[in-house]
Amino acid sequence: MTELPNTVQNKVVTQRIIGHLTGAEPGPTTVFVGGLHGNEPAGVIALQQLMQELKQENITIKGNIYAVAGNLWALRHGQRFQQEDLNRLWTLPTIKKLIAGNYNPSENEDRKEQCELYDTFSEIVKNETGPFYFFDLHTTSSRTIPFITVNDNLLNRRFTSQYPVPIILGIEEYLVGPLLSYVNELGYVAFGFEGGQHDDPQAVINHKAFSYLSLAFSGCIPQTAVQVKRSETILRDQSKEKRGFFEIFHHYPLQKTDTFIMEPGFTNFQSIGKGQLLAHKNGKPIIARYKGEIFMPLYQQQGRDGFFVVRSIPKVFMHLSRWLRKLHVDALLPILPGVRWQSKKKDTLIVDIRIARFFTKDFFHLLGYRSREIDRFHILMKNREKAAKTAAYKDTEWYSRN
Repeated sequence: MTELPNTVQNKVVTQRIIGHLTGAEPGPTTVFVGGLHGNEPAGVIALQQLMQELKQENITIKGNIYAVAGNLWALRHGQRFQQEDLNRLWTLPTIKKLIAGNYNPSENEDRKEQCELYDTFSEIVKNETGPFYFFDLHTTSSRTIPFITVNDNLLNRRFTSQYPVPIILGIEEYLVGPLLSYVNELGYVAFGFEGGQHDDPQAVINHKAFSYLSLAFSGCIPQTAVQVKRSETILRDQSKEKRGFFEIFHHYPLQKTDTFIMEPGFTNFQSIGKGQLLAHKNGKPIIARYKGEIFMPLYQQQGRDGFFVVRSIPKVFMHLSRWLRKLHVDALLPILPGVRWQSKKKDTLIVDIRIARFFTKDFFHLLGYRSREIDRFHILMKNREKAAKTAAYKDTEWYSRN
């Protein structure tokens, strides 16, 4: 396989802002982030090419386009991260420290990168007008078709349904502290795009195609542009029948000290059967507990996620979920035994599984809640709809059309 250009030694990635373009007319503000993980340079390369092409080809632009580099240290060294995963640091306690000025990153390069990124995003939101869109570009260690990962709220669903690629819901239930979960908490449209395998040149092409489509869908550039039609064809041809929404229902986490070796040859969305050998951890075999499709199998040394298992979501459940959320049926949940609000904000439920064990995760997912375990008896269910700034997007073409 032909490898990507060795951008980790390229001086171009020493700047946080890869590029910034302002249109002659007002419009949305779109923010693309590439290289949050330093072993994933394809997104940075694609954004460099995108910004150059937008200038050279005189495409009409409305609003603002920002291209931002993620972990500069990691990109320069070709590593996923130095000490901590930059895409796992965006937790509420950390953000509170950042805001209060009580965050000392001086001895940790990854946290230094986080502080600079936080300042960059804060300045963009402060100085520009919305609606805002945030896109996070990634690649995977296994072979894959392009796909989207998105926090499960109706606003994100509505926007991402425009893309001709599979869309994965529910990853926020298994990952602590990803950047775009934090941005979603601010209420903006925000999601990730996985463009292919780390060292596959096609990943750069896919990232650029995704970026052109994102600019068109958000209203930054005309949907009639030649680049937009070409980009849709690029992504559609790779996705083939693998379209629509999928949900993660199983995650195999790893500890820092684990030795994990995935069985060779697995690719994203490959069907697996119950009882199939998937990997070895600390010398012991890992056998599939469920039938489904394997997702993001780990073929790199750094990382805490061995693999996920996903399944397709029938359209009838997507429609039911949308209807139940619009009716705010979740307001009735605290009436049920073993279920109560965490605070007066009424955006998070505490569920006592000893009492409410007859309520499945799927039931809460329909209503827009994703879970985190507090202890062996209690689950925290966070609502993904409450924070969404839906009103800011209601006048957009894509919102009225979908």
